[in-house]
Amino acid sequence: MKRHLSLLAALFLAASSILRADEGMWMLPLLQKMNAQAMADLGCRLTAEQIYSINNSSLKDAIVHFGGGCTAEMISGEGLLVTNHHCGYSGIQSLSTPEHNYLEDGYWAMTRDKELPVPGLSVTFLGSMTDVTDILGKLREQVLKDNRKSDDAEAIADEAVASLKRSLIEQAKADNPGSDAVITSFYNENVHYLIVSKTYRDVRFVGAPPASLGKFGGETDNWEWPRHTCDFSMFRVYAGADNQPSAYSPDNVPYVPARSLRISLKGVQDGDFAMIMGYPGRTQRFQTADQLESMMYQYGVAVKARTVRQAEMLKGMEKDPAIRLKYANKYASSSNAWKKWQGEQLAFDKLKVIEREREKEAQFRAWASSDRKRAKKYGAALDKVSEAVGAQRLPRYEMYVLSESVARIAAIDVFFEFAETVSEALAESDDTSAVRQLALDKASALFKDYDVQTEKDIAVAMLGFLREYGSRESWIDEIGDFGNMDFSAYVERFFEESAFASPENLEAARTRSLRDLMSDPAAILAIAVYERLEKYSGDCVGTRQLLEEGSKEFAAGLLEWKKDEPSYPDANSTMRLTYGTVKSYSPRDGVLYRHYTTLNGVMEKEDPDNYEFRVPSGLKALHEARDYGQYADADGELHTCFLTNCDITGGNSGSPVLNADGELIGLAFDGNWESMSSDVMFEPELQRCICVDIRYVLFIMDKFGGAGHLLDEMNISR
Repeated sequence: MKRHLSLLAALFLAASSILRADEGMWMLPLLQKMNAQAMADLGCRLTAEQIYSINNSSLKDAIVHFGGGCTAEMISGEGLLVTNHHCGYSGIQSLSTPEHNYLEDGYWAMTRDKELPVPGLSVTFLGSMTDVTDILGKLREQVLKDNRKSDDAEAIADEAVASLKRSLIEQAKADNPGSDAVITSFYNENVHYLIVSKTYRDVRFVGAPPASLGKFGGETDNWEWPRHTCDFSMFRVYAGADNQPSAYSPDNVPYVPARSLRISLKGVQDGDFAMIMGYPGRTQRFQTADQLESMMYQYGVAVKARTVRQAEMLKGMEKDPAIRLKYANKYASSSNAWKKWQGEQLAFDKLKVIEREREKEAQFRAWASSDRKRAKKYGAALDKVSEAVGAQRLPRYEMYVLSESVARIAAIDVFFEFAETVSEALAESDDTSAVRQLALDKASALFKDYDVQTEKDIAVAMLGFLREYGSRESWIDEIGDFGNMDFSAYVERFFEESAFASPENLEAARTRSLRDLMSDPAAILAIAVYERLEKYSGDCVGTRQLLEEGSKEFAAGLLEWKKDEPSYPDANSTMRLTYGTVKSYSPRDGVLYRHYTTLNGVMEKEDPDNYEFRVPSGLKALHEARDYGQYADADGELHTCFLTNCDITGGNSGSPVLNADGELIGLAFDGNWESMSSDVMFEPELQRCICVDIRYVLFIMDKFGGAGHLLDEMNISR
């Protein structure tokens, strides 16, 4: 343990002169040790303390985890924030109706009382990150020593560490009233940080462009460059009178952040320093080749399932604008990952990712085996992972088939919402009639974005998918002779008989008993699916510890093997910083993509007959008049998007792109197609982060949307 910690310390103190400027999702507490000099050499004019400080206001205080899956940033001292349009998409969709379709038409609150509360939306501010690896490691070492003669020494040590973690968390909460605390692991459980944060749950929709701009290019342009999407939306955080988190109340006031970002209208040039702060979700840069092969195998079936399901959704959406609104967020959420997985499969093959990983592992094995102590610590790591992955391959495949197909039949979700509410309510009350009505009320809320015919079509398609791609063992014979049954006929009966198949059926079920409802056709289907998923999960339990041990040893070995090289942990939805430059790239021989696009490209792509490439008449008028105002670049054009070589992944959507002075110059919103394997391996010549230019954002807000009053609360550098 002591030797390992000393190796980590040496790693963190590695000379910054050897750091790559473009690769890395760096941990904020380590910026001074690992990145400060390299960032300065690249052009950054900020100190590490100005970026991350726990004692003074710093840039990190302006960055929030938005809705648990994106990033956003404060752009005024009155709680105003900006993020991507696709990050605000579900919230905007939830507020929309056919009469007030904020997704299609856009929206701007011209006064504070017109800002719309978004139920369930929250933002989280980072307070601090404290390394507790040493204190946890020393306790484990001591407990193992004290119990070295016991067969249960490991279990005793595990409980002691768990108890200490609970104490550290409770103390952090006591020291930071109103805050949350959690201990999060990094480097495959080799490093642990105590993270303190504060969450605000009164978040209101301020405005966004219409989908024709916020999603311009749709799935055709998704993950592609050149790009012209004006991918932004604005919200405001509200707090109690004491500026602390408060549930929604008309009496709440705009939150006053410790820091908001200054906005630059100066534009960017190729080679300019750029950095991005945000909450990247998940990467797999510490996984083995066997794990990557398994991941690609699972992605393959997930892509096939989503292709089928999305086709049924799209069929309904194209028939009726009301259905399009209901399924807009479901379709967008599904198709984004669907296209990414396809890009990863292609990139893995083209860039020979798995072959390169196996070459690295061969070198690792040679290094580990060349020293007796290293061989004892790390020599079996890859074999452990390989054994576990092999044992889990088939059950994980079956889990993917089920979870991406029949488990996505909406009536299953409606039933489980009902059943879970019943279970929780019965623990508090024995009034079964009241419990039934409460559970039915909660279940009915899931029908807000629901079309019966579309769901029928999806159900038929998903049952067919399971029969084609699942094993005989995964077939659901509880509903009939699954191998030979007519799914269309079954689904018609299901939707006629099940209380959980339509809002009308659920309302008619108000008089049915709990016992009767728990034997509903949806209950039979849901329980059958759940039991199979539980079985496949259970099939993985026996090798889960082996996988964790091997993964931890492999990561620790990599840290020791490469101790003279910089390293950063895999993304895990904690705040990180990545830095590099504004940069063009060449995707293939003879082709050079410049680092920016302009509004001219929007007009060139316009296709009135294609939903993805519509252009509002108001924007065309502004373009024809070249009425760009203060948002025009020095070249006279309105720049729409630009590229950096900063290292990002999912979760960075909405992250601020900052210049050398920490001023906001754009919002990160996508990666590029040529480097879709970047979650596993960074490709410096190919990987780019696509960003919407903040000048395009403000132009659409002000000149197109007529919400220029919001500029009055922003700090703008011209």
